[in-house]
Amino acid sequence: MSANLEAKKELVSEIKDKLSKAKSVVFVDYRGMTVEEDTAMRSAFRKNNADYKVYKNRLVLRALNELGITGLDEHLQGTSALAFGYGDEVSAAKIRADTNAKTQKLEIKCGLLDGQFMSSDEVKALAKIPSREELIGKLLFIFQNPMRSLAVAVNEIAKKNKRLSKKKKQKRKKRKNKNSLDRKSTRLN
Repeated sequence: MSANLEAKKELVSEIKDKLSKAKSVVFVDYRGMTVEEDTAMRSAFRKNNADYKVYKNRLVLRALNELGITGLDEHLQGTSALAFGYGDEVSAAKIRADTNAKTQKLEIKCGLLDGQFMSSDEVKALAKIPSREELIGKLLFIFQNPMRSLAVAVNEIAKKNKRLSKKKKQKRKKRKNKNSLDRKSTRLN
């Protein structure tokens, strides 16, 4: 076996491994990206437990076919790169969308979500979904808000009771003083 064939088999194995581990994969046309833009994007992928790699279309198709994923032949034409999202389902699509907003150079070809095909429109919709951390934060806020409102209400009730208690003490004091004055005036008479 030639060294070139062996290297290709290793690449197919690497692609299969990444496809199997990834929660989502976005296939993009990276034409026109500068080295600086590409470097910044790759850094963003690494920070978000994702990966971005350029492979030959034939090798990607072979890996997909070996995994039983078919029907992507028409999408893997021309320059193609794969964005693998390992941490959550939206990270790869979201980073691609952020990069595209800055550069206008990453065209979505298609995607995979848990091994299922997604059109470019579905990948764009996926990018608009908040990340897991954002959703957890929103959920905590929703849970926290009623608790906060309850704490504020209880605090206001306590303040009101304190004011009422103070007023009652003042009234008692006034009555006591009045009664005391009344007794003194009756004694004098």
